[in-house]
Amino acid sequence: MRIELVFLGKTKEKYLAAGIEDFVKRLSRYTRLEIKTIRDTRQHRKFSENQVKENEGRDLLAAVNSSFLVCLDRTGKQIDSDGLAGQIRQWEMQGRKSICFLIGGPLGFAPAVLQQADLVLSLSRLTFTHEMTRLLLLEQLYRAYTINAGEKYHK
Repeated sequence: MRIELVFLGKTKEKYLAAGIEDFVKRLSRYTRLEIKTIRDTRQHRKFSENQVKENEGRDLLAAVNSSFLVCLDRTGKQIDSDGLAGQIRQWEMQGRKSICFLIGGPLGFAPAVLQQADLVLSLSRLTFTHEMTRLLLLEQLYRAYTINAGEKYHK
């Protein structure tokens, strides 16, 4: 199964970019991973917040190549690491070829994006920057794959 991640804008913080690179490398043992970075609409100050979310949503959805879409949003379902590992096992047993995870920008997703999602997940009730969420998602994906492989990873 292939994991696709679509990010808005580049990761600007070097320490986060280094962590992302590390977990991408670690995950390559378990799955094919593709990260797409699309232009961040926020820089266009002439747009209202709703227009920014709609533009970003349109761009995000246009970048998705997967038939199964997971949006990370604070309103989403919360699961633990074992739950994510189980979800990945279930997707693999269903024969899913690819899963796409979307992380929105600081303003969140337009309602149209969330409506198209097959699953809306929340990593935590805490709020994280969208750049930090990238690293947290990759770490949790790595943890899920190590759980499924029966390997010991920091518990």
